[in-house]
Amino acid sequence: MKTAAVFLCLLASIAACSAVVRQSTSASTQILDVGDLRTEQIQALDRQHTVVLLEGGILEEHGPYLPSSSDGYQSEFIATKVAAAIAARPGWTVLRFPSLPLGAMPANEIGGRFSFPGSYPVRMATLRAVFMDLATDLGDAGFRYVLVLNYHGGPTHNQALDDASRYFSEKYGAVMVNLMGLVDVSGAPPHDQFTKAERDAEGFSVHADADEHSRMLFLKPDLVGTAVHQAPAIVAHDPADLVALAHKPDWPGYFGTPAIANITAGRRKMEGLAEAAADAALKALEGTLPATARRVAEQGAADPAFQQITDASLEHDGRVEKSELDWLATAPRAKAGDRR
Repeated sequence: MKTAAVFLCLLASIAACSAVVRQSTSASTQILDVGDLRTEQIQALDRQHTVVLLEGGILEEHGPYLPSSSDGYQSEFIATKVAAAIAARPGWTVLRFPSLPLGAMPANEIGGRFSFPGSYPVRMATLRAVFMDLATDLGDAGFRYVLVLNYHGGPTHNQALDDASRYFSEKYGAVMVNLMGLVDVSGAPPHDQFTKAERDAEGFSVHADADEHSRMLFLKPDLVGTAVHQAPAIVAHDPADLVALAHKPDWPGYFGTPAIANITAGRRKMEGLAEAAADAALKALEGTLPATARRVAEQGAADPAFQQITDASLEHDGRVEKSELDWLATAPRAKAGDRR
């Protein structure tokens, strides 16, 4: 009898393991990379239960200790968590697009610098056009749900993604949301990763501070400069201070006190961001995400200092566009016809 009981327990364990494997395999098959699929596979997707995930991050300077694609790495982590949360719903599929390294208004523009090592932005109008074009392609193909996950705080960046999202939602009577453009997502808790004394020393920051250095120590420790814990503090107390510091010739490209960054703080914050993004994503699919949810772009517009930075950024965009159009106006035409 004892031998029989042990045998039955063993069979039960095997069955349980098999169930876990089947569940894991099922979940993974519900998260698909569009670049891996053939025409008939894409055509066969249930448009009413497929979520297109457009992810990416601006190539932006983050000072001497962090890589240019810091925003992209953070976006990738959050996107993976969001995809898993959606795929866990029976009958739903996530269609992930390759990461797009595009964004507008990098932090160096706070100091009026429109060229900075590591920053390679596109104009706000370009970013908006790219995502509107993709939205048109997806809408015409019958897709009903599109989520954008591009973690960057620039006001014009988020305005462009918000505009593209509203365009898709209104034109196709469907759902497209710029997840990281929601204040409740980008500003998600926890907020207690550091002591009060450390927070006071950190000051006011919007870019490449102790928080972001911590997040990257958690995500990509091998890409964080080893001298980060000796980083001099660059402390501001309000948006006007940020502008003044960023205008200094020796501004290193970061704010705050990166020296206090640590992996534990980064893990907690990334998990909090991912949880908030997944919650907002599921609400969007359920139709319960408030249309009046606060937006990051609106926050930037509410502060005079940030509005001046935004105005300067748009003026620079205008100069770049004029330079490009002037060249096109005088460039030789292709033999096949007019290039537009």
